[in-house]
Amino acid sequence: MKANIGLIGLAVMGQNLVLNMNDHGFKVAVFNRTTSTVDEFLDGPAKDTQVIGTHSLEQLVDSLETPRIVMLMVKAGDVVDQYIDKLVPLLAAGDIIVDGGNSLFTDTNRRTAALKEQNINYIGTGVSGGEEGARHGPSIMPGGNRAAWPTVKPIFQAISAQVDGDPCCEWVGDNGAGHYVKMVHNGIEYGDMQLICEAYQLLSEGLSLSADDMQAIFSEWNQGELSSYLIEITANILAYKDEDGAPLVDKILDTAGQKGTGKWTGINALDLGIPLTLIGESVFARCLSAQKSERVKAAKVLPKATTTFSGDKQAMITAIRDALYAAKIISYAQGFRLMREASKEYSLSLNYGEIALMWRGGCIIRSQFLNDIKQAYNENPELENLLLADFFVAAMKQADEGWRKAVILGIELGIPTPAFSSALAYFDGYRTERLPANLLQAQRDYFGAHTYERTDKPRGEFFHTDWTGHGGKTASSTYTV
Repeated sequence: MKANIGLIGLAVMGQNLVLNMNDHGFKVAVFNRTTSTVDEFLDGPAKDTQVIGTHSLEQLVDSLETPRIVMLMVKAGDVVDQYIDKLVPLLAAGDIIVDGGNSLFTDTNRRTAALKEQNINYIGTGVSGGEEGARHGPSIMPGGNRAAWPTVKPIFQAISAQVDGDPCCEWVGDNGAGHYVKMVHNGIEYGDMQLICEAYQLLSEGLSLSADDMQAIFSEWNQGELSSYLIEITANILAYKDEDGAPLVDKILDTAGQKGTGKWTGINALDLGIPLTLIGESVFARCLSAQKSERVKAAKVLPKATTTFSGDKQAMITAIRDALYAAKIISYAQGFRLMREASKEYSLSLNYGEIALMWRGGCIIRSQFLNDIKQAYNENPELENLLLADFFVAAMKQADEGWRKAVILGIELGIPTPAFSSALAYFDGYRTERLPANLLQAQRDYFGAHTYERTDKPRGEFFHTDWTGHGGKTASSTYTV
């Protein structure tokens, strides 16, 4: 009996997806560039399963039922193209290549179109949940050539996380839609993690709380509106002790790594002219953390004032929780607003309620909060911004005062809160009827004749003023996002 699907790339995610598929009754053939890894996998985690090991791409393809499905779990970029080039001559019309890595959505657009011309169906799918999710049920976000979806759907929906009986996997859209949504997911993940880190620093440095104190706080927060995977693991991390009994988290160097998906999200937001301030600040916070040696020098040259918190600690803990919740709403509001613009710009036809459903389980940002987002889009599929939904209007009103107090605490004690602060600035800007961009436009027209619109004239009419009395009447062209 031939295999239902082939998988290339036996790193942690690949191995766990294979075992997950096997658990659900699917026969999987596997290949790895280092073929000894295949043997080690079959002698180890895949022992006594129906997984088929292969030592060449030809052998892998020959072991598959038709239409053949070959899933790539390899490093994004050139490696994906190299495998596609090697696979295409071995495949037949109607066969399917699936890229399950974190590929840039524009690469998926290109690959989908190129393979369609060769009668090969291509799927670019986001897979989120880390090794635990891959093993027991990830969130899967497929896009690409829709003709391939009916063939892979039974496998993907069977192995994905299930919430209230619904699989956290549904067709996202054509071309690079799946990888686009995964990119935004990862950007929001950057934001969530940074927000939690800022709350942690305000609690530890600002309120002088111990790791055990904070573990109890995060555990409590995980029982309410902040309930999520990242809050849960934060509590677990704070509880973990090193061999000497001290909290391990205190011994971890404060330099953060990144793989680029948060940066891609920020770059795309700039391309589309959508303010994605919180996620942008989260990316830059990681960049700043990497400048460890410079920060050590600066801490000596530019020492902080020795101000300490004095007041009601419990009230401030509540304020920090409110700040975390409100800023989290902003992060998702900005992310979904970006997807709304991308759906229009790239003709993705994204279903935002379904995306929230797919993110409710399996993935890194899974949380109770996503039920509220899904409900908001169920009530109004054309919702411009989550901040305009009744539920979130009430939530922001409730959290507003505490949010400001938490940001002020950071300012007073010299504790950086770039994500909390930028989210608050966005919130205040979004609900401000008249921003100072009128002066900005006057400045641009003064030095560059870039023109402006007037409040007493219809939108779309542009004017230029000779501000100095010796300028010309010719106006410059302008770039509008």
